[in-house]
Amino acid sequence: MLFFIGLGLGSAKDITLRGLEIVKHSKKVYLEGYTSVLESTRVEMEELYGREILIADREFVEQNCDEMINEALTDEICFLVVGDVFCATTHCDLYLRAVNKGVKVSCIHNAGIMTAVGCCGLQLYNFGRTVSIPFFTDKWRPSSFYDKIKSNLQVGMHTLCLLDIKVKEQSIENLVRGLKIYEPPRYMSINTAIQQLFQIEEEKKQGVLSPTSICVGLARVGWSTQQIVVGEAQKLLALDFGEPLHSLIIPACDQLCDIEREMLEHFTLK
Repeated sequence: MLFFIGLGLGSAKDITLRGLEIVKHSKKVYLEGYTSVLESTRVEMEELYGREILIADREFVEQNCDEMINEALTDEICFLVVGDVFCATTHCDLYLRAVNKGVKVSCIHNAGIMTAVGCCGLQLYNFGRTVSIPFFTDKWRPSSFYDKIKSNLQVGMHTLCLLDIKVKEQSIENLVRGLKIYEPPRYMSINTAIQQLFQIEEEKKQGVLSPTSICVGLARVGWSTQQIVVGEAQKLLALDFGEPLHSLIIPACDQLCDIEREMLEHFTLK
């Protein structure tokens, strides 16, 4: 049996009682370690759960997970995920690979960023398509996220922007040379996301984001240091939001209900 167990967004203590019980009785416990991070360290998790935790990086999950799947054919194996189980496409792929091999799979859900963004006061049913904003490079500057934000705004929907995470990534040079040398982890900040949106706006000039557009900056949602700031894009650009992870919301301000408006005012930069 392979158990997919969501850990929530903050502390190792956010695991559900059912999830904790399964972890304590499983043969092996893996922690997916590249799509998000917890406030708790692995050592703290091991002390709380009473189990050794093996880190499953991107290479393991996407290319070398057969070992874990094969183990689950005969033993109870846990795959821990920060947030909810299926917020990342790669977890759906892992689920299908296990099922297709004849492994029984069970999922224990938890809070994820897709629902926890309601903490800023914007109603979840007023959100449109979620977008991901990747780090730009000298030769790669995709803009599809800009077009999706525009489409959401046109129909009066808010946009949650998930910001890029680079963990255990290789440079092009090391990939070409076949060298297992990895770059330091990088986590996109709200500031970088706004800067990149401004760059695309300068090119397309379609009025998606101006310096005075209202944005919602979310940092470390679910942590004890959670931060929510509402303000003009140019003002958020100057703020230090601290440690990752960060998210950005582009709200459809002309479609806000009274409660949404009042909540945004509560979090507005003074």
